[in-house]
Amino acid sequence: MRLSAETVPELPDSVARCEYDRAAQATGIVHFGIGAFHRAHQAWYTDMAMAAGDTGWMISGVSLRSRSVADQLNPQDGLYTLVERSGDTCSVQVIGSVREVLFAPEQAEDIVERLADPCCHIVSFTVTEKGYARTDGDRLDLVKAQGSFYPLLARGLARRRDKGLAGLTLLSCDNLAENGRVLGLLMRQWLEQEDPDLAEWFNGECRVPSTMIDRIVPRSSDEDLADLQSRIGMEDEGAVFTERFSQWVIEDNFAGPRPGWEAHGAQLVEDVAPYETAKLRMLNGAHSLLAYCGLRAGHEFVHQAMADPALRSLAELVIRAEAPPTIQAAEGQDLDAYADQLLARFADPALRHRLAQIAMDGTQKIPQRWLDTMLALNGRGQSAPAIAEGFDAWLWHLADGRFVDDPHGDELMQLASDGGKAAVIARCFGGEGENDALWPGYAGLADYLAAKGAGV
Repeated sequence: MRLSAETVPELPDSVARCEYDRAAQATGIVHFGIGAFHRAHQAWYTDMAMAAGDTGWMISGVSLRSRSVADQLNPQDGLYTLVERSGDTCSVQVIGSVREVLFAPEQAEDIVERLADPCCHIVSFTVTEKGYARTDGDRLDLVKAQGSFYPLLARGLARRRDKGLAGLTLLSCDNLAENGRVLGLLMRQWLEQEDPDLAEWFNGECRVPSTMIDRIVPRSSDEDLADLQSRIGMEDEGAVFTERFSQWVIEDNFAGPRPGWEAHGAQLVEDVAPYETAKLRMLNGAHSLLAYCGLRAGHEFVHQAMADPALRSLAELVIRAEAPPTIQAAEGQDLDAYADQLLARFADPALRHRLAQIAMDGTQKIPQRWLDTMLALNGRGQSAPAIAEGFDAWLWHLADGRFVDDPHGDELMQLASDGGKAAVIARCFGGEGENDALWPGYAGLADYLAAKGAGV
């Protein structure tokens, strides 16, 4: 038996379920990139809002490249279970906020129709850093953008304009610094290239707030799914597993209506930047350090790396000493308490968060997780030995090759093989021509890394 609207009544009483009338709800959100994180975070917040009486916020998910999520959720009427784990405790609830998953290569017109529906007010995104098709300097790679969300969204916006409908709120929920500003800038570049009149309409009618999202969502394993099936008595191919902690900070800048997410723990603020910077440099920075150093030490999971005294010390150094001085905290934002939370979350063995999952796409993540911190500390005459050690472990990661999953992975692995660490450093930081660097603007850090024994 598989989870669906028909089989929900057969679930054990221990499984919480959505009680609102899903069929009576309009679809108010189109979400690009409906992976596990979205289902454990924004869809969960939206489910709570509708359970409390908000109406019209069902989600139409869009999968851009793979049918897997559509195959998981559509036979289940969009339903899935969210499993929260902490220590030895576990709770299971059914999430009802997802109506459908559309597969973009086959259902482009359906997606455009959802975007142009008068009931739609929000378009949200978890497409990962590389899904934005951004080149150096916040420029849009127009070739790569053709395979992302830009063409479909532009068609939907054009249809809304032609119908005389209001604009949409574009809500990035990806780990990008200033994600709203970046998304808005890139979307305008696409529209200015394809339809300048639509770009003008977009500027006047749409809003692109920034957000900060935080919840650890490991990739579901076969073991996880089998354990859940024995617990609930039926199969759920769309289940997600996560921690109890969740945080969502949203810039209060919407084009139209929105769910009452703030009644369920989300924070609506004027400026997201302090929260975003803390998350990127403290949580994500330590995560990437544990990933590369932990894999080099032979560990598989975050909690195993945290149980290694040397690696825990490095992570704590990033979280307590290296990142915080570079963050201008908002009023009431307690970075010491946040550091305590992070260390406890990382050490929890219930999550089983794989280091190889965190290590993916390093060339997209390292600048905002490590290099911005190092640059800020260098400007103050301070050092970042833990991050330097992490960078050295990343170079080992490239030379080793077993766990590399990165847009530039083949190129950098070949460089590491042929020319060693110095060749990778030259490619990343510019060597003789900074314009050819993988990370322009960080050239001065190459000398710093060399001085700290990392990279050469």
